Amino acid sequence: MIRAALSSLGFGVRRQLADLGYGARLFVRLLALSGTALRRFSLVRDQVHFLGNHSLAIITVSGLFVGFVLGLQGYYTLQRYGSSEALGLLVTLSLVRELGPVITALLFAGRAGTSLTAEIGLMKAGEQLSAMEMMAVDPVRRILAPRFWGGVIAMPLLAAVFSAVGVIGGWVVGVLMIGVDSGAFWSQMQGGVDVWKDVGNGIVKSIVFGFTVTFIALLQGFEAKPTPEGVSRATTRTVVVASLAVLGLDFVLTALMFSI
Repeated sequence: MIRAALSSLGFGVRRQLADLGYGARLFVRLLALSGTALRRFSLVRDQVHFLGNHSLAIITVSGLFVGFVLGLQGYYTLQRYGSSEALGLLVTLSLVRELGPVITALLFAGRAGTSLTAEIGLMKAGEQLSAMEMMAVDPVRRILAPRFWGGVIAMPLLAAVFSAVGVIGGWVVGVLMIGVDSGAFWSQMQGGVDVWKDVGNGIVKSIVFGFTVTFIALLQGFEAKPTPEGVSRATTRTVVVASLAVLGLDFVLTALMFSI
């Protein structure tokens, strides 16, 4: 009984290590193919349009409502301490530091990540990737690399749109609905937000999340079993693994940024 349990545990650990090694090799290969992918920028541009433009609606609407909520919650919290004029600073710092990159990455995983996984998985199920290999065409170079860099480029742009729309939403609630002074709202924001420390940290987070979510989506699609059930399970794993990775990396990056 104990021998069988140890054997099963060892097999599971070995399989996980093999999966990690395969993922690491694929990631290094995608980075090595970055020059080739960026030289054929029309392929990357099409993926930026597919992943970014098609996700713009959900990013914009979500950012607007998050800004609304931040405006309401921030005002009633700051009002207790007589600092309601700092509403603009509170909304902006919350968005550019944390909520903008994190929520955008989670939405990106649910919208674009699942799309990438399903697309690659269906190509594998339809033996299109095998056909490309038979014709001496590298599917990693032709299919995965442009999508990888398209997601990496699209993610910071979507995070910037999310934060900008969220600030507008906070202004609408705080200034137009509640009555906070508009000059105080913008002046507090301009005086308290540091471009390099606050906005720069948010950009770094969004780039890291772009690498993470896009790679996980492509890896799950590339490893999916060529069956309808395999593709559906890979799509589900993309959302779960990417969301947990984003939240874990957010903690690590925040700790590093505040310690520097």
